[in-house]
Amino acid sequence: MNTPQLVATCWTTSGTTRPLDASEVSPHSAFERIDAVARGGWVGLGFAHEDLELIQRTTGFAAVADYARSHGLTHVEVELATDWWLEEAAWRPKWSMLLEAAEAFGAPVIKAGTAFSSPWSDLSGLVQPLRQLAIEAADRGTRVALEPLPFSMVGSVPAAADLVRQIDHAAAGLAVDFWHVFRAGTSLEELAKSITVEQIFQVELNDADAEPIGDLFEDTRDRRRYCGEGVQDVPGFIRTLSDLGFNGPWGVEILSDEHRRNGLVRGLERAKSTTLASFQTASTR
Repeated sequence: MNTPQLVATCWTTSGTTRPLDASEVSPHSAFERIDAVARGGWVGLGFAHEDLELIQRTTGFAAVADYARSHGLTHVEVELATDWWLEEAAWRPKWSMLLEAAEAFGAPVIKAGTAFSSPWSDLSGLVQPLRQLAIEAADRGTRVALEPLPFSMVGSVPAAADLVRQIDHAAAGLAVDFWHVFRAGTSLEELAKSITVEQIFQVELNDADAEPIGDLFEDTRDRRRYCGEGVQDVPGFIRTLSDLGFNGPWGVEILSDEHRRNGLVRGLERAKSTTLASFQTASTR
């Protein structure tokens, strides 16, 4: 197995900011984050929508994109498209901003999510709305990656993969976060049978304890472990996706109180070294 290309996804470099905080803007500027990621030997990073809105209002996307390229970063991710199944006024402004950011950064995908809820049994109502996002993304040279969460409308990778098959558009695919795979109760065997490599637009690696602490949202936001420091089969996940034909880049998404205490540089060092150790274990099995 070759040395993997690793991407520090948006929350891995967001500092003390957490999802659904009153403000999700990172205390670290986009330039600080790029500097830390480039020095750490990553190939790219991600930005969430509130950081992107700040960039748009201040320096502009072009300046940040040029800075990232000048530091050798080849992969920038943008997120998160939401409410796209509702009336257009609910989602169009954010979506337009994400399209502009993706075009400026040359982002290969825009991540999309759904609302917190019990998983829906009938996803047919999401087919046309998500297909429309895929059409618009393709027109701007990018794609849409839907991320299923076990506490959301689309609750598992198998369900999301079936939805993508119904959409039947080359610019509609999936963001596969290992955390949400095992917390949804999806085995690696089920994962391999339910998805094709063509559907995998993004992958995110992390680890966890055997059982959730608090509710699933608190667990995913505050209790993730660095790869190999929990009890989940991270090497097995890597091998499963590699066997399907996925070869990266691989996102590393660490959200935890521990990671936030480590600070930007130390946190990135831990995230990278532990992930590389998991790849080494995967290659020797």
